Amino acid sequence: MNNSKTALIVGANGVIGSNLISYLENLGDWNIIGLSRRGGLDTDKTRYISVDLLDPEDSTKKLTPLTMITHIFYAAYQDKPTWVELVAPNLAMLINVVNAIEGIAKDLQHISLMQGYKVYGAHYGPFKTPAKETDGGHMPPEFNVDQQQFLEAQQKGKKWSWSALRPSVVAGTALGNPMNLVSVIAVYASISKELGLPLRFPGKFGAYDKLLDITDAGLLAKATVWAATDPACANQAFNITNGDLIRWNDLWPKIAAYFKMDTAPPLQMPLQTVMTDKSTLWTQMQEKHNLAKHSYEEVSSWAFGDFVFSWDYDFFSDSTKARRMGFHEYMQTEKMFFDLFDELKRKKVIPN
Repeated sequence: MNNSKTALIVGANGVIGSNLISYLENLGDWNIIGLSRRGGLDTDKTRYISVDLLDPEDSTKKLTPLTMITHIFYAAYQDKPTWVELVAPNLAMLINVVNAIEGIAKDLQHISLMQGYKVYGAHYGPFKTPAKETDGGHMPPEFNVDQQQFLEAQQKGKKWSWSALRPSVVAGTALGNPMNLVSVIAVYASISKELGLPLRFPGKFGAYDKLLDITDAGLLAKATVWAATDPACANQAFNITNGDLIRWNDLWPKIAAYFKMDTAPPLQMPLQTVMTDKSTLWTQMQEKHNLAKHSYEEVSSWAFGDFVFSWDYDFFSDSTKARRMGFHEYMQTEKMFFDLFDELKRKKVIPN
């Protein structure tokens, strides 16, 4: 490893972090270090470190040797049951990373922060759409906002800069994390098909015809590196989306057709309720269809599915700021879903 750019990916095993690592490895001019609680298998381009970022002592011990870091890409997330409880751990992890690295990495150039539409209050109910980076704030608690305020204050007078990326729902195939809409739909569809059922939209009836945007994890990786390396992007936030809009009432029948299933009218069924007893069935399906032996917990994020399918209001942002400033990647969301389902089949996560 002798490249001049060294990336520290915080949250290396998530949908966002794992895609970012893949993209940086393909670029070829980055040294990469991945941080997570689970660690990972080293490659010739990426070294993984297992660390508990909520433990300042463990953080200091594991991070102190990393004097070569030039870019921090922060995409870690600690899930908690309430919005209030999310603040302390998610702010603490960022602070522990920045405090450990900033003091020792003399060539630190940039800190990239992963955010989302919670900045706009999208999780509370109907919000102004399209949401813009210049929109006014809302009453705390909100850890995304606290994290950005910490970086803004910390950056004053320093030679490094920061950027904040605000994707919509991020779509990718990394398993074992609490926010994976693609695996939610794929596993829900596979189990429905196994039971001989039509594919019903399980969310709120009013969510079926609302406008929504999505962010492909690969596209987000490209945007993240662009914002971290283009000096014009310093100390700014960017909405990052595929560039198109969907409605479930248009896309859902196409997803059913992809899985060669009939569809039926929406029926609000909390996935956390109707899918919790399907673990044994899933194990049987793994044997029957010769699938990879991922645990049922690894492949299912039912709470997140319920969350996304509950949005009975428009849910999208204005992503033209990034495009005006030079980021021109886009993705057809419909094709993205089918490509990611194909990938889950190739990885033997769901039946072919």
